[in-house]
Amino acid sequence: MFDRLKSLFSPKTAEPSQAPSPELAVAALLIEAARADEQYTDSEKALVEAALCEQFALSKEDAAALRQKAEAAQAEAMDLHQFTKVAKNMPASEKIALVERLWIIVLSDGTRDPHEDTLVRSVCGLIYVSDPESGAARQRAQAALSSRR
Repeated sequence: MFDRLKSLFSPKTAEPSQAPSPELAVAALLIEAARADEQYTDSEKALVEAALCEQFALSKEDAAALRQKAEAAQAEAMDLHQFTKVAKNMPASEKIALVERLWIIVLSDGTRDPHEDTLVRSVCGLIYVSDPESGAARQRAQAALSSRR
C-alpha cells in the first residue's frame, strides 16, 4: 500500500520522445505555413507535395502520404520547436530552400497575411536563417510564382 502511494507522488521518468525525421519536420513546417491564414486549400496541399517531391526526391504517392502524416503531426504539436529543432540541424542551403518553399506557400494565394509573415520570421529565427537570406528567398519565391501564372 505504501509503495502504491509512494508511486503516485514520485516523479515519473518520461520516455524520451523520438524526434521527427527531417522529411516529417519539413512537411509539418510547410503545412503550418499553409494553415497560418486558416485557409488550407487544395492548391496549397499540392504545393506542399511538390515541395516534398523536390526536396526529398519522393514520388507523388510518397509525398501525399508524407503530407497526410505531417498534417496529423502538425495538428497534434503544441508548438513548432520539435520541427524547427530538426530543421536547424540541416545544411544551410537546405534551410534556405525550406524558407523559400515556406514563402511560396505563404504567397501562393496572392495575399500576405500578418500571421503568415510572423510564422516565417519565427521559423527563420529558430533555424538560424537571417533576415537578408529570408528576404532573398521571398523574392525568389515571388519570381517563381509569377512565372507559373
